[in-house]
Amino acid sequence: MKHLRRLAGAAVTCGALAAGGIGGAPAQAVENQLWISAPYETVLPGAEADGSARERSLEVSVSRDVADGSVPAGRLTVDVSEVAAFALVSWPANCAPESEVRAVCAFPEMTEGTDTVAAATFGLRALPGADLGASGYVRYSATAGEFTSHAGETRVGLGNGPDLGLSQAPYQRDLKPGTGTSVPATVSNTGNRTAERTLMWISASYGLRFEERHANCEYRDHTTGTGALCVLDEAVAPGQRYTMTTRLGVGRKAMYERFDQSVQPYSDEALKAARGEWTWSRGTGPELDLRPVATRAAAASEPDIDPQDNYQAVILDARNTADLQLTGSRVRGAAGDTVTAAITVHNRGPAWVASLGAGASVATVRFRAPEGTTVGPLPEDRCRPAEDGASPATYYCRTPIHLHDKASYTFEIPLRIDRVVRGAQTTVATLNDDPELSIREFDPNLRNNIARILVN
Repeated sequence: MKHLRRLAGAAVTCGALAAGGIGGAPAQAVENQLWISAPYETVLPGAEADGSARERSLEVSVSRDVADGSVPAGRLTVDVSEVAAFALVSWPANCAPESEVRAVCAFPEMTEGTDTVAAATFGLRALPGADLGASGYVRYSATAGEFTSHAGETRVGLGNGPDLGLSQAPYQRDLKPGTGTSVPATVSNTGNRTAERTLMWISASYGLRFEERHANCEYRDHTTGTGALCVLDEAVAPGQRYTMTTRLGVGRKAMYERFDQSVQPYSDEALKAARGEWTWSRGTGPELDLRPVATRAAAASEPDIDPQDNYQAVILDARNTADLQLTGSRVRGAAGDTVTAAITVHNRGPAWVASLGAGASVATVRFRAPEGTTVGPLPEDRCRPAEDGASPATYYCRTPIHLHDKASYTFEIPLRIDRVVRGAQTTVATLNDDPELSIREFDPNLRNNIARILVN
């Protein structure tokens, strides 16, 4: 199941160039490519008065596009010349410095079945007295035999402040509706200033429920679930780590669920922005805390210097089904009339269906114009004709990315009757094998996923 595609918020994948041919021969095929994955950006905590500074690690990996065979061991070239004026680099054992600002790192062969290998993990720390406004790029390139890559890069800056981060909780599969589960989290501060208080945003999708509504959180129910804003009073100093657990109920309607959370240093402005124009209700249960703490006055807090690791999402899948049902319609008219046919996707439950990660439609329906008719303008955000140029054209219409249990979604299809053909009809069917959200994997009855539009 590929209904979650994680956004690579902290990494950028750099495309590769095919190796050139020899003696005027054509260039290598497009599949002969390497890709470099590295952090898109990082912020180094500035040095303290005694010259000490916290080190950041940059992890760089190399992957390939070629599907079969192996890729020989290769070389990753790292150039830190743009950051050398304000940062000190520490090289790992597999990297051989060629100069003070450049090193070549050996990475292993990619054998059959191996698509990505670690190439280098090196450290950067701010130099004493470095200007906090300084920034520059670390640049990368890779070769392995005949394979070469485009250059990759990581933007590096300096800053003082807290740097809160959240650990990634493991995904949970095969949960049983009607039971409970919990999601652990570790909050850490890798910056060089204390976060006096923390603002945490939490969201549980529609099939989940918060087992407790904490007194230091406020809640808002919305179409796809429940959100919470929590103010945590524990001061998180540089180097400190705290654990916390959110207890969740797995509802009877649960199937493809998602739990999101993010943290940032608390400020009145951040809380106001997070509330937006919505109405929130404060909980009445025990506080969401690591330990009981005395109420302290709100403290001013510096912004997070590197927010890329402040957010995490967890998939929680429950063993459940949802029976989609398709209905068509009968329309009547004379030659020259335009009539409206309806195609409706029903969700008979028991689960709701949602693609909250990939954003795939719950269902895509396919149809052609009945004989003697022409399909009129369709909403471009939902429907499109096939691009194969066939006549009559095949059309595809997509529902939204979620459909609650016992809910339905209707497409209105304008049909111009060019000539009256008694009993003209067309078949409408769902596509059941979308790799992002496969209907076949959750729908126990595919026989009712077919319907007809009849004209006259």
